Amino acid sequence: MNVELLIKAKSLGFSDRQIAYLTGQTEDEIRATRTGLGLVPSYRLVDTCAAEFEAYTPYYYSTYDRGDDEVKGNMAKKVMILGGGPNRIGQGIEFDYCCVHAAFALKEDGFETIMVNSNPETVSTDYDTSDKLFFEPLTLEDVLHIYEREKCWGAIAQFGGQTPLNLALALQKNGVNIIGTSPQSIEIAEDRKLFAAMLRKLDIPQPPNGLATNEAEALVAARQLTYPVLVRPSFVLGGRAMQIVYSDSELQHYMRFAVEASPERPVLVDKFLEDATEVDVDCIADVGHFVARAGSPLAAARPNARAGAHGVTRPADNSNEGTIVIGGMLEHIEYAGVHSGDAAMVLPPHTLSQKVIQTIREYTHAMARELNVIGLMNVQYAVKGESVYVLEVNPRASRTVPFVSKAIGVPLAKLAAKVMAGKKLTELGFTEEIWTKYWAVKESVFPFNRFHGQDILLSPEMRSTGEVMGLDADLGIAYAKSQMAANSPLPMSGCVFISVSDAHKNEVAGVARQFADLGFEIVATSGTAAVLEKAGLKVQRTFKLAEGRPNALDLLKNREIQLVINTPAGQTPRADEVKIRTTAVYTSTPIMTTLSGAKAAALGIAALKQNGYEVKTLQEYH
Repeated sequence: MNVELLIKAKSLGFSDRQIAYLTGQTEDEIRATRTGLGLVPSYRLVDTCAAEFEAYTPYYYSTYDRGDDEVKGNMAKKVMILGGGPNRIGQGIEFDYCCVHAAFALKEDGFETIMVNSNPETVSTDYDTSDKLFFEPLTLEDVLHIYEREKCWGAIAQFGGQTPLNLALALQKNGVNIIGTSPQSIEIAEDRKLFAAMLRKLDIPQPPNGLATNEAEALVAARQLTYPVLVRPSFVLGGRAMQIVYSDSELQHYMRFAVEASPERPVLVDKFLEDATEVDVDCIADVGHFVARAGSPLAAARPNARAGAHGVTRPADNSNEGTIVIGGMLEHIEYAGVHSGDAAMVLPPHTLSQKVIQTIREYTHAMARELNVIGLMNVQYAVKGESVYVLEVNPRASRTVPFVSKAIGVPLAKLAAKVMAGKKLTELGFTEEIWTKYWAVKESVFPFNRFHGQDILLSPEMRSTGEVMGLDADLGIAYAKSQMAANSPLPMSGCVFISVSDAHKNEVAGVARQFADLGFEIVATSGTAAVLEKAGLKVQRTFKLAEGRPNALDLLKNREIQLVINTPAGQTPRADEVKIRTTAVYTSTPIMTTLSGAKAAALGIAALKQNGYEVKTLQEYH
């Protein structure tokens, strides 16, 4: 590598990282060489007027071609907001919402906002969102250039999801002032070993688990825990490479082909809690603005509480320790194991006891204090009976922040941005939990009709491409509204096809009876039909796919089935099941793949039949 070749490589678009790889050096060494030569990019304005008029939209891109730098400098106090980068399945647009609200909030407080994002299809890249926009990749090299060129006061990495979060530590090491929760706290929450140590210190349970840095260690951990286990790597986006594993062979395949495990990036092997209820909690805190306190955080979470509406205890503000406020608790309708970006959820929780809710509150407060959170934090819990386990903590904005903000009428991302820039929650007037007097149901929207032959079963890996909200004073109607909005409205009459795995046969009769009572005819294959008939239900039998015709596929194609309830048999779905589920998608027939979803559907249909529904604006609710 020589100077001329380095200049040519940079002008052709090679990143420092690529050059380092090709020359056997480190990225830091290449950057030091390059900056020592004064070889840095200049920034040009994107001409949005095609040279017909002078362009005033402050969009910039970098180039190593010789020429003037077109960025206009000023003395304003600047905050850089790192966006989510290209949108793909698993990278929610919800993060873009948070970045936009951060830009608006900081502008209100007198900062100049600088957005870094490489996706032209988002609101964060609209001309009127931020003061300056840089269309650049979210890499260490590109972000550092902009930060240094603009002489920023600080940078926000909490709002763009996993992509900018993974850059936080390296940016800080290179002199960037990461405002909000410190990168060290983010590291504790993201690194499975450090996270487990923190929970032990706070005496907060997590599902029995082990760490593995190779295949042999993973097998030892899984056999000790007993199958099924949930395996997941560190620092992942959208639950990528998370999987529920049921056998040694599946685990070996996972460790060989799905992840690259190492001592720096261990894989967590969790005991998978079957039939547990998952709960998502979004909270906001300004604890990091205060000096560290003595004593146990968990003990500190208890005394300052007072009773509020709904019989809920709400921690009072303790101004010398900072404020922590839970924005929303969302109870998943699907069982634990479905990614929170895909799960249907209810706010406030609809089946949890007051004891469980209070335990969740105490654990959330304890972890926010321990991590010295400044801004937003998301926690995922699994509840089995009255026991509460922590699955994961993300000290950042989560996918549920926009939903919770709309449901409770408080712009959490805006408040969080102001907290990160130095304000306290007491100044902003948000110090108490809001428990809504109505139900808000979140449902996810999936692209399955675009992916022919793709099974629609949900898993720990995110697959949704959007979400909708149903609001109502009646939970059933709120759920029904969410189904209408997700393009699979619940039927009011007709036939329900039921086919469930052996594991669910003892519960299925109760669900089927609900539909029979609502006037639906029930169609089932021999195994499920026998269970339903034994329970005294009238069932129309149909052939399995291999037995002959007419079978479920024929009935679906002829529009003779209005709703499908089909729970999977084991980890590897049978070909029959996949065909039934995909045909339901192509014929736009509502399908429930869990009994909890089927119960919610029955509740929704019953409520619609009894009361109908009315529409109110979001403003009327607030």
